[in-house]
Amino acid sequence: MNLDVTYPRRKTTPCRVGPVTIGGGHPVVVQSMITEETWNVEACVEQIIALHREGCELVRVTTPSLGEAKAMEEIRAKVTERYRYVPLTADVHHQGTAIAVEAAKHVDEVRVNPGLFVFRKHTNQLEYTPEEHSAEREAIEESFVPVVEACKKHDRAMRVGVNHGSLSERMLVTYGDTPDGMVESALEYLRIAEKHGYTNLNISLKASRVPIMVAANRLMVKRMDEVGMAYPLHLGVTEAGDGTYARIKSTAGIATLLMEGIGDTIRVSLSEDPINEIPVCYDILQSLGLRKTKVEYIACPSCGRTKFNLPTVLHQVREATKHLVGLDIAVMGCIVNGPGEMADADYGYVGAAGGKITLYRKREVVKNGIPQENGVSELVNLLKQDGVWVDAPDGGAKAEERELVPLRMV
Repeated sequence: MNLDVTYPRRKTTPCRVGPVTIGGGHPVVVQSMITEETWNVEACVEQIIALHREGCELVRVTTPSLGEAKAMEEIRAKVTERYRYVPLTADVHHQGTAIAVEAAKHVDEVRVNPGLFVFRKHTNQLEYTPEEHSAEREAIEESFVPVVEACKKHDRAMRVGVNHGSLSERMLVTYGDTPDGMVESALEYLRIAEKHGYTNLNISLKASRVPIMVAANRLMVKRMDEVGMAYPLHLGVTEAGDGTYARIKSTAGIATLLMEGIGDTIRVSLSEDPINEIPVCYDILQSLGLRKTKVEYIACPSCGRTKFNLPTVLHQVREATKHLVGLDIAVMGCIVNGPGEMADADYGYVGAAGGKITLYRKREVVKNGIPQENGVSELVNLLKQDGVWVDAPDGGAKAEERELVPLRMV
């Protein structure tokens, strides 16, 4: 019986963002965005370093003005001097030609928003003629080509980042407030880039409503397949809010697409300190078997058959073993369903009658009759005996020391 029910990852052309590669079979990249104002160089440097230490592999910084684009030079230099080289993206929106050209000198990736890049006042038109569409595309090309040439010159990547909430009036009039307008907005910019010999690109289609975000990305893949494009996709639910609901909302959109093989880099957008986004990203990826950044614990919800205080024991097992990245460890309350339900785990800690513990190596019983008070220490001894134990690093592993294991690269 084939138990692999996941989709193969969509085959994409790699997009090089400094030392990081998005797509092309590489592990899904985790990214975020700092919240400090760009003119505050010291604060930006500190937040970029903190995010990268937490595991953020690509950090975005807003550059709403030419002065802030120029500030990226100092930010880049100080981050590298004080810490290490961190891949950076400059976020460009309104009237962005000069800003993007300047930013391309200092960052690894430039993000442009097709809905805002060429500013147009709303005219309340009810339709656009073919001639008006053509004129608008020519205006876009005139403003966009200098950015393409700057990215080519400095060997930078570009993200064409479409937001559902900021589509141009022309797209809204032509396609309505729909995923179709989001996709067509992206395609216009991709065609111009390709026309001028530039393909180091990735795309995002974000919305604050999960069904729209999911539909837009599915449609983008379909349209790219039709025209022979294979650019990688950046996934995220924008303006998700904060707290538990924001995390669930983001996971609903991102995980749905990743399960279909769609998506090469992700951001969980929270109205909180951005450092809180990184654990959520890795939890999503680990739960889908796409990255492994910590021990995977399999634990039953507990019931009347449970032979010990499961929350307490799970906590004890986790505290003793949480630094052993790459292992799957099960903590099960009884032997009724435990051995079967933990079959995929590397090691199992299972409650038995009479206040005893049974230890498993996969499906094999290694030792039984262990007093509960000795259960955790005996599990540690088994891990040492099998040669999979390492001592926990002092203070925990930093991002640059943490092994991020890519899985299911199919």
